[in-house]
Amino acid sequence: MTQAPAASKAARRRHDREIVALAVPAFGALVAEPLFVMADSAIVGHLGTAQLAGLAVASSLLMTAVSVFVFLAYATTAAVARRVGAGDLQSAIRQGMDGIWLALLLGAAVIAIVLPTAPALVELFGASHTAAPYAITYLRISSLGIPAMLVVLAATGVLRGLQDTKTPLCVAVGGFVANGALNAGLVYGAGLGIAGSAWGTVMAQVAMAAVYLFVVVRGARRHGASLRPDAAGIRACARAGAPLLVRTLSLRAILMIATAVAARLGDADIAAHQIIISLWSLLAFALDAIAIAGQAIIGRYLGADDAQGARDACLRMVQWGIAAGVVLGLLVIVSRPLFIPLFTNDQVVQNAAMPALLMVALSQPICGIVFVLDGVLMGAGDGPYLARAMLVTLAVFTPVALLVPVFGGGLTALWGAMTLMMTVRMLTLWLRSRSGRWLITGATR
Repeated sequence: MTQAPAASKAARRRHDREIVALAVPAFGALVAEPLFVMADSAIVGHLGTAQLAGLAVASSLLMTAVSVFVFLAYATTAAVARRVGAGDLQSAIRQGMDGIWLALLLGAAVIAIVLPTAPALVELFGASHTAAPYAITYLRISSLGIPAMLVVLAATGVLRGLQDTKTPLCVAVGGFVANGALNAGLVYGAGLGIAGSAWGTVMAQVAMAAVYLFVVVRGARRHGASLRPDAAGIRACARAGAPLLVRTLSLRAILMIATAVAARLGDADIAAHQIIISLWSLLAFALDAIAIAGQAIIGRYLGADDAQGARDACLRMVQWGIAAGVVLGLLVIVSRPLFIPLFTNDQVVQNAAMPALLMVALSQPICGIVFVLDGVLMGAGDGPYLARAMLVTLAVFTPVALLVPVFGGGLTALWGAMTLMMTVRMLTLWLRSRSGRWLITGATR
């Protein structure tokens, strides 16, 4: 009678060790990119307001361009993890190389678009006439680093699929330190101004990509995997990533609609919204770390033909997501009076942010479930369903959000709509996880 509970406890401890071993380093790597932007902002900010405004516009454009291609990491993680579970490391790394070649091709295409259209893009984003020249300079130089940034995404997916999140953490930390040192030296030491910041970031990104390529190429040679581009493999990576691209674009549309609605509510509300969205993004990094662990673990179990192991791991990660959401929600409630004054002394903005942050806090357990199940289904290669589910979520959220200025309720009502959005995502993902249709085993889906 006691053997089954003991076995169950042993399984939970095994899952817990796997989740912690993958999620903790993944969280460190996730926060590296915002730290890059913060370091650039701190260094450029001392050059002047116009330079900082130009950086804000250009970095927003760059981050949007790169975030669109985050499927390079997600799809590669799932595909590589399946082959690892099947015991075919040669095929796993070959799959990863296809993702890296796709990243290089996409990066070259983005450069070809951004370089000639940089002035028009900066104007579209509403940069002032004083900030626009700096934004164009930064955007054009930094776009040269986009292929490296996309290679980092794909190679990160390879290593996550190989159940390695420590190497991405080390590379991210090294890249952050190099970025800060290079930017300071080129901006002030060499007197290059905002162009020095852009070149420093490009050099740091290229160095990070080079380290990743060294690690992946070494693994490829060790296991006899080909490094040459394979047209069929690259097309397969693109097909696997297309649904995740739809999912990502839908999510970006939701965030853009929320910002547009907040802007219509007034200056105080949009200012408070900016504070809240920054905190919401930070909380998302913590929950996304568990999702990344889910991608790697689920893919490996399914590749090993262990559907029950995948189901058990999914359940345990959902429990982790709920617990993390509860803890984060409580932290937000407790820290609200301390957190908001760090960003503004305007009492009107503080009054708008305080009740909206309470809505954010209450939604964190829901967010925990959403992020985990999102990662589980990505790990299972269930991209087409994720795309459809996000389109449904967008269709529900859009009219509700657009009606907020009409019926009132201010920023709190808008974040109520955001909570509704996460609830719809939770329901669609929960229904899919309960159905078991994602439990397709084998080295390929």
